[in-house]
Amino acid sequence: MTPPPSTHFQPPNGFVGDVIPYEHDGTAWLFYLLDERPDAPPLERATGMPWAAVTTTDFVTFDDQGVVLPSGGPDASDHDCYTGSVVRGDDGTLHLFSTGHNPRIRTSTDDDAKDAQVVCHATSDGDLTAWTKHPEWDLPALAGYSPEDWRDPFVFRPHADRPWQMLLATRRPDEPYRRSGLVARLVSDDLVTWRDAEPLWEPHRFITQECPDVFQWGDWWYLVYSEFSDAFCTRYRIATSPDGPWTAPADDTVDGRAFYAAKTVALDGARYFVGWIASKDGRRDAGPWQWAGTMATLEAHQRPDGSLRFDLPHTLQAAYADTTDVTEQLEPRNGAAQAVGTGAVTRYASWIGPGLPSEALVTVDVDLAPDTGSFGILLRTTDDGEHGYALRLEPARNRLVLDRWPRGTTGTEQWQVLGDVPHAVELERPVDLAPGRHRIVVHLDGDICVTVVDGAVALSTRLYDRADGRVGLFAQDGAFRLDRMTIRTR
Repeated sequence: MTPPPSTHFQPPNGFVGDVIPYEHDGTAWLFYLLDERPDAPPLERATGMPWAAVTTTDFVTFDDQGVVLPSGGPDASDHDCYTGSVVRGDDGTLHLFSTGHNPRIRTSTDDDAKDAQVVCHATSDGDLTAWTKHPEWDLPALAGYSPEDWRDPFVFRPHADRPWQMLLATRRPDEPYRRSGLVARLVSDDLVTWRDAEPLWEPHRFITQECPDVFQWGDWWYLVYSEFSDAFCTRYRIATSPDGPWTAPADDTVDGRAFYAAKTVALDGARYFVGWIASKDGRRDAGPWQWAGTMATLEAHQRPDGSLRFDLPHTLQAAYADTTDVTEQLEPRNGAAQAVGTGAVTRYASWIGPGLPSEALVTVDVDLAPDTGSFGILLRTTDDGEHGYALRLEPARNRLVLDRWPRGTTGTEQWQVLGDVPHAVELERPVDLAPGRHRIVVHLDGDICVTVVDGAVALSTRLYDRADGRVGLFAQDGAFRLDRMTIRTR
């Protein structure tokens, strides 16, 4: 039997870069930067980066629309078509704004010149796969902004009686570089002619705030952006007005290092954050993270104070309907007690279950005892529970981390086993782990792994080195009661 297509879209000829979501007639159009990773140096490439698109109504199945906005070619300002947005004008015309880049167009003739960026504009009479470009409407950086960082135009109208607004990821050229980024704001009455306005947000904190996105949800407004100078992640701010002031919730991150450049779309009353899970060089766990990867989606849920929690889309969870209860299949290891989660007060113990499918939804319901040091889930582990991946929850530190064994080595000696690298530090996620009941859901899809704790905190990553193995649980310096553990498939 042929397995169903992956629930994480990736084109057959490349990787998914920044996603530009747009809702149209009850369907989510997920435009994205198609990264084909050509080997030729930028100046030798005849064709640059285009926009492609997929459509979905459930974030489980996707219809590939192919390339919808091609590169303008080696001499055009949009040799590379980078991130932007799509809006419908008052007369029904669709407007596509993108970042134009060409490595042959420089900010000046000086030796230290950089590649310039411009805002490009295209229109459509309704067909989201057919766009007419308008190079005469190209918008270069205005005075007071860095021409090499003038990108990711997000166009919206906060109220019907206000002008259109265009947000841009840019910098102040005369500010200290690390803290020069701001979300610039331009305004327009016709979507063609733009004038400068007060910046939407200037935090003096990042090099730049990429991929800005603003939306209203009830009484709250949200500013979403991605940054790479502090933690390389997607963050958000909240306000009671589209003009701010923008404040940070207690946890202002959407996910960890691997989930990047998320922008949002509303569909059927729900709000989705769509980004990409980065690939790694050489398709190996120890490889460095790369730009672009595989499309991924989290569903946001709003709390009364305006803060958000993030979960797997409810439609995706419903798709995994074939449930196997493995609670009674777990076998003790490392001298553990027969009853799962007990008898591990001052030591380490593990319990190993059945083999894991390459694609599955693993759900673990536990009741956590007070003063437990750590506990968690073993993924793709060996029969003895030693080699594999560990999703470790640490109540004393209120965090979720990903560990693996073997971690690697710096030499042949016994002590050269990277013992000073206790987990993938760039993936660490804050999570409240008070004593009591908790639910951990793990979505495995080939080399992609997305974990969600209590329907609130997400951690996305890649699992390259081990493609199969068993599932298990473990506890260290503490205990928990296992209520139920299931493996669900499609």
